[in-house]
Amino acid sequence: MNAAAFYFESSMAQESTEIARGLRRRDPDLLDRLIEQYQHRLLRYLIHLTGHRELAEDLFQETWIRVLERGHQFNDKFAFSTWLFAVARNLAIDHMRRKQPASLDGLMNDDNDDAPFDVPATGQASAFDKTLQREQNEQIAAGMQHLPAEYREALVLRFQEGMSLEEIASVASVPLGTVKSRIYRGLSTLEPWLKGAQL
Repeated sequence: MNAAAFYFESSMAQESTEIARGLRRRDPDLLDRLIEQYQHRLLRYLIHLTGHRELAEDLFQETWIRVLERGHQFNDKFAFSTWLFAVARNLAIDHMRRKQPASLDGLMNDDNDDAPFDVPATGQASAFDKTLQREQNEQIAAGMQHLPAEYREALVLRFQEGMSLEEIASVASVPLGTVKSRIYRGLSTLEPWLKGAQL
């Protein structure tokens, strides 16, 4: 391991330790900083997970309440984002079970499939580039709506959130091989929409 990688890992470990201490103290300043740092990523994840913005916003609020209530359970051996996404995922699953006994996949195939997912374009670009990017994103988002929930979740965590395969396995509580399979199958299923987006 080179010096830069070692420094990065020790810096991440120190940050996790500081977060764990702050959560045990219920430090309100820390919670504000965490919400500011993770709010966009968390909300985007929940929108993709549930397929409904209003529900995602409710779960977003519940997630931060749960973080405050159960912050002492955060294990600083892991990245905070991995624990945060696992908390959010568990709340989403609990909500789905209360709504109707069904799998995670069952919720994703609700009748309200006409609402497009909010996949914001990033970077500085011309109006034409932004329009083109939005059309491509809409095409990919349309494809994402047709994926089984487990595949969609794996793709969002991997390619939008940049999580490692091990982190995704931790969030979803599944073996590493299952994560790899879901990503591969998700990309395969999404391929027609990806090709359409490149035209």
